[in-house]
Amino acid sequence: MARIIDVIEAPNQQKDEMVRRLPEYGSGDFRFGSQVIVREFQSAIFFRDGKAYDAFGPGRHTITTLNAPLLSNLVQAVTGGKTPFTAEVYFVNMLEFLDEKWGTAEPVALRDADLGLVRLRAFGTYSFQVNNASLFVNKIVGAQGIYQTAQITRFLRGIIVSKLTDLLGEMGRGLFDLPALYDEIAAGAKAKVQDDFANLGVQLKTLYVNSISPTEETAKAIDERASMGAIGDMQAYLQFQTARGIRDAAQAGGEGMTGAGVGLGAGVGMGAAMAQMISQAAGGGQSGQAGAPAAAGTPEIMTLSEAAAYMRVGEDDVLSIINSGELKAKKIGTSYRISKKAVDDYLAS
Repeated sequence: MARIIDVIEAPNQQKDEMVRRLPEYGSGDFRFGSQVIVREFQSAIFFRDGKAYDAFGPGRHTITTLNAPLLSNLVQAVTGGKTPFTAEVYFVNMLEFLDEKWGTAEPVALRDADLGLVRLRAFGTYSFQVNNASLFVNKIVGAQGIYQTAQITRFLRGIIVSKLTDLLGEMGRGLFDLPALYDEIAAGAKAKVQDDFANLGVQLKTLYVNSISPTEETAKAIDERASMGAIGDMQAYLQFQTARGIRDAAQAGGEGMTGAGVGLGAGVGMGAAMAQMISQAAGGGQSGQAGAPAAAGTPEIMTLSEAAAYMRVGEDDVLSIINSGELKAKKIGTSYRISKKAVDDYLAS
């Protein structure tokens, strides 16, 4: 014979526990006349067949056909009005959840006017409160099949990160502009997230951006760019990289007189390249030439790794923008070939 639950309560639900399920596994057997005890921070929702039914607020309640009309109709339809009936009860925590953390699990790739393509990580805090327990149970438990706190907060964080990424793309601001815009970014992200949270029966109370920082690769590119001083345009940046490569080759010259000769020759080449680069950067378009020459050693048709080195990003980033259709490339077997013009057009777009 089924064990009927006559007293329905969750006395041990913690203040940081969003949902407590009764029974913990499977369905319980209940009947009209059973007592429902709800603490002041809880709301009790009867749930069956993927749908939330009657809700009970704080207090002690006796289940009757008057205070549980939806259950009554269900029992009448299923059992002809006979009890017990099977269901689940979810005790939803109605307190405000403070200082919840959000962050990007993976770096977000964005275009940048100064650096071309950057990869960023963002972190912050938010607070929220369930304001419609029945809707919350329907959307989270019924539609998503989750009720554990860690699962729910992970789901909510995913919404925040998705909307924040969309907002950063729409803003089109450079990495160096973002620290001064944390308040504006937080306000914009909150506005985007609110409707999605409301559709879940959740109110987003606050959202803050604590940090937007570059990945190690992007930080290295920033350091290299800073070392250029007043030389700022992309062409000069690529020339600067070439000059540094020549310098490194000179410093790595072999042993003996042969190595010394190679090092000396490379050193002279480095000086000439640096002089030409600085002259072009300082003179701009006044020399009457059609335009600055392409960086030495950059092929017109590049492999995936050469394109990544040219753009100062990882190969995965280049492959991602190829797959998105933003960068044109030719796939030959398992390899890619990308024209320098296609890369330049992408960086200039």
